[in-house]
Amino acid sequence: MSYTNFKIETDADGIALVTWDMPDKSMNVFTEEVMKELDAIIDQTTADPAVKGVVITSGKSSFSGGADLSMIKSMFTFQAEERKKDPDNAARKLFDLVGRMTGLFRKLETSGKPWVSAINGTCMGGAFEMSLACHGRVASNAKSVKIALPEVKVGIFPGAGGTQRVPRLTNTQDALQMMTTGSSLTPARAKAMGLVHEVVDPDKLIEAAKAMIKNGLKPVQPWDEKGFKLPGGGIWTPASAQLWPAASGILRRETYGNYPGAIAILKCVYEGLQVPFDTALKIEQRYFTEILQTTEAFSMIRSLFVSMQELGKGARRPAGVPKTELKKVGVVGAGFMGASIAYVTAAGGIPVTLIDRDMEAAEKGKTHSEGLVKDAIGKGRLTKEEGEALLSRITPSADYGDLRDAGLVIEAVFEDRQVKKDVIEKVEAVIAEDAIFASNTSTLPITGLARNSKRPDRFIGIHFFSPVEKMMLTEVILGKETGDRALAAALDYVAAIRKTPIVVNDTRGFYVNRCVFRYIHEAYDMLIEGVPPAMIENAAKMAGMPVGPLSLNDEVAIDLSQKILKAAVADLGDKAVDLRHMALIDKMVDELDRRGRKNGKGFYEYPAKPARKYLWPGLKELYPQKDAGEIEVGVLKQRLLVTIALEAARTIEEGIVTDPREADVGSILGFGFAPYTGGTLSYIDGMGAKAFVELCEKLAADHGDHFRPTPLLKEMAEKGETFYGRFDPYGAGQKAA
Repeated sequence: MSYTNFKIETDADGIALVTWDMPDKSMNVFTEEVMKELDAIIDQTTADPAVKGVVITSGKSSFSGGADLSMIKSMFTFQAEERKKDPDNAARKLFDLVGRMTGLFRKLETSGKPWVSAINGTCMGGAFEMSLACHGRVASNAKSVKIALPEVKVGIFPGAGGTQRVPRLTNTQDALQMMTTGSSLTPARAKAMGLVHEVVDPDKLIEAAKAMIKNGLKPVQPWDEKGFKLPGGGIWTPASAQLWPAASGILRRETYGNYPGAIAILKCVYEGLQVPFDTALKIEQRYFTEILQTTEAFSMIRSLFVSMQELGKGARRPAGVPKTELKKVGVVGAGFMGASIAYVTAAGGIPVTLIDRDMEAAEKGKTHSEGLVKDAIGKGRLTKEEGEALLSRITPSADYGDLRDAGLVIEAVFEDRQVKKDVIEKVEAVIAEDAIFASNTSTLPITGLARNSKRPDRFIGIHFFSPVEKMMLTEVILGKETGDRALAAALDYVAAIRKTPIVVNDTRGFYVNRCVFRYIHEAYDMLIEGVPPAMIENAAKMAGMPVGPLSLNDEVAIDLSQKILKAAVADLGDKAVDLRHMALIDKMVDELDRRGRKNGKGFYEYPAKPARKYLWPGLKELYPQKDAGEIEVGVLKQRLLVTIALEAARTIEEGIVTDPREADVGSILGFGFAPYTGGTLSYIDGMGAKAFVELCEKLAADHGDHFRPTPLLKEMAEKGETFYGRFDPYGAGQKAA
């Protein structure tokens, strides 16, 4: 029998090698067709007396990333359709649907023939759950191998047997840690945990997998054998009596109860380990069905799985423009940002010329990359040879003539219009006619900068976030005259350096910074009102933000906040800012010299390591303090999230952001907006425009007019619309500009 996605070869020893190699895909993924074919392969190998055992491996550089986008989407489409057709039985039908993969993997492990998974490259999600159902697992020791059950990161959990097999193979504490964090395991760590049996050199992978079968691998899982005992002794032991309260407390501390999928993992494991395995799988199936019906799961999967992949694959790239093959990129400005941009460009395999005013400054910029490479080698992320190759692609220079053959030049010089004007003119004097010029400005509108260009259609913004090597987001900003070719080239470049782009139209602060500073400014309001600083920071974390607004302001620099406020006043007048905010920041910077982390003192104090930062005690002396017992923490949480979401809604209304996927993904990747919400617009859609407008009006009455809902939101509330419905990213007419 022949298959589309698998190839089967049976050797003289009766071992069937099943190679998973999907045509026209760079990585194997689970689809409806793949599951049907795997089902048929189990039947075929089980029925064939010549087959003594099965090795399943990948014909690609990676094993599999898990479920395909279409499968994930289909679950939510199925729910919506069934709720309309048969609401009383919709949950039962969903329960049956989500049990299909569980049943397939259970069929594999009870087939009576030994199966071995030979893992190369990435093996995540459902692919690792399938591997866990195999009786043996062998992993390559290559650096590229990553093993994980990362489902919690997109709002769900390992629902195809993962929550039951992992804690039956390793101790419960490690099992919970792996699944509730979604963290990747190296092959060595997976072997130490008992999740992988052998780790071998890549060229010995299939040989080792077949040897397991030849050496008498039992076709029965440990939990299916009589007398099976759980690693660590099970639930009702003194050790477990200590573990479970601690595990629940740690999860509450880390997530504040915002992630139903993470809580469900604890429930599945705790309940499942007390019953027979098949009953445990039903418990997992029940919780998985429940989690799939939550707003959090729907929103997180849409933004962090579906939309991120779509944007990363060029969803906003103009059609019909040939792909840009960049043979060389120029970066002007070898300071911290420019040097970091040069590093990620070289890491993406593109030669880069790093320009500064003199060779000493340019070489200092390359030294920054040398430090990053040394750190990456020390942590095992790069080999010495890979690090040397990366550095060889960075050429420091003080001669603008060296940019002559660059297809893209990015300026990352000081945030001053005149300085940037000089750079634009010097670069355009030497680059080819069809080369693209990009500005990494974070504050100056692109359209204004492009007035200094002789070809504004080839002028664009590519806004990186610090630290560049860690932040996965880039904002691609369109000036009024930016053309499709410049946009396509920018998106091709962002794809080459493996970052996620969002495309936004030109405005002061673009998208991310507008939202970030609304968050920070709400903290200013709270400080001025007398809310204790610790309550502000803790309420933000309880709301799901990774860091409090005062801590974030220290990171971006308080004097940068001052510059932005002053620039707004200079351009738009006093009414453009809250003068109380200006007074607070002027006092912090000009009187107290508290500029943030960069000078070791801001809203926080930064003592020498290993001591940890702490809130500056003098902060509470700036304004009369309220009694903490009189302040509603729930309202603080609402204010911090609503003010950001409201600003995101304004950018949609103003036409700055035109695709809701980008507003959501940009808010999460750019500054960590409460990921469980799915992002700023999903936060509004999740509660409904009507409820959001009512909440805004209440907050406006109590805390200021900046909470007033916009005309667009009021209209959406009246019509019962959502952002994803009104601004359908898959509908006709959605263009990049």
